[in-house]
Amino acid sequence: MLADYDLLTNEGQHPRFLFDQTDPVPALRVSVIVPVRNEAEAIAHTLDALRLQRTCAGHRLDPNSYEVLVLTNNCTDDSYAQVRRYQQQYPAFRLHVVDIQLPPERAHIGTVRRLLMDEACRRLLQAGHPQGVIASTDGDTLVDSHWIAQIVAEIEAGNDAVGGRILTLRDDSPARLPHLRDATYRCLLARAEAQIDPCQHDPWPRHFQHFGASLAVTCQAYVRAGRLPVVRYLEDDAFFKALQRIDAKVRKSPQVRVYTSARLQGRVEVGLSWQLQQWTSQRQAGCCQLVEDPAVSMARFQLRRDLRDAWQHRFEPSSLVRLRPMAERLRVTTGWLMARMATSTYFGQLWEQADAQFAQLPHPAPIPITEAIRQLRLVKSESERDRE
Repeated sequence: MLADYDLLTNEGQHPRFLFDQTDPVPALRVSVIVPVRNEAEAIAHTLDALRLQRTCAGHRLDPNSYEVLVLTNNCTDDSYAQVRRYQQQYPAFRLHVVDIQLPPERAHIGTVRRLLMDEACRRLLQAGHPQGVIASTDGDTLVDSHWIAQIVAEIEAGNDAVGGRILTLRDDSPARLPHLRDATYRCLLARAEAQIDPCQHDPWPRHFQHFGASLAVTCQAYVRAGRLPVVRYLEDDAFFKALQRIDAKVRKSPQVRVYTSARLQGRVEVGLSWQLQQWTSQRQAGCCQLVEDPAVSMARFQLRRDLRDAWQHRFEPSSLVRLRPMAERLRVTTGWLMARMATSTYFGQLWEQADAQFAQLPHPAPIPITEAIRQLRLVKSESERDRE
């Protein structure tokens, strides 16, 4: 299932698989992956948090039930040596590390996270667990003490994947205020989404994140989605879209939490650090932080709900009647929508095409984030009054 890797390790060999020095133990259920580039200052703290995992009841998590795969890549510091020393200091901790030097055209997070997730998947399948969990985090991130246990609980509840809440460590960065505003806006938007288009497997309370610092998926869903796309950046978002295309059950659980740095100098071309830089530059230039008008977002949620309802009744005689108003909203013919419904195996495939068409329609211009937050809080208050 998994391709051979033509990569140089630090020993100068070409292994068939990166992490083949030791076989997975039969009790293995979760394989944690950590991509690392120049994280010598942070990596010990990251590993401490992973080593000291607890059950939901607060007991020490069985150390044989999970492992940690660290891939140091293109480092110019002693990250690899730091992890090796950690291995020697805690031999009972199932920690595996490999160092590689990727050529420039492949030296990006998409390659590294794909290699790691493929290897985690291979090892879990080798241990005989197709429902085993691949759990991704980052080298500058501290997972919560119940991170693994809460992920497993969500998977055992029937979900295919789990996005964790990613919180930044408190600091005095000029990007902190715009970052908090963005989180507030997106949390309020997630609440509105849950009200307009409720999701049985991802009910409120939930959050809005599905990123590499805290993203878990079963081996079965990982393979079915086509594995992590190898793209230079935003590989986690690309993988989330792949999961959506196959109607995977993705839970954005507020119980699954990690804490990451709010540094402005990141290790990837486009990621949290890049976004923080953008917000900092905007604030220093006196520019207003703009976001999508909530009215546009809520129209999208309503369209998706209606289209899903039509999808669920697509084999009924009334399906054409259900599609007509949606075709009008999308400014396409009913035949256009019917053709795409007929060629879609999953609702997610149909929705991706409809959403792309929705994005091409004329919409109100972006608005200041403070105004968007005000509007969404008003929607929230009105919804709460309606339930009283």
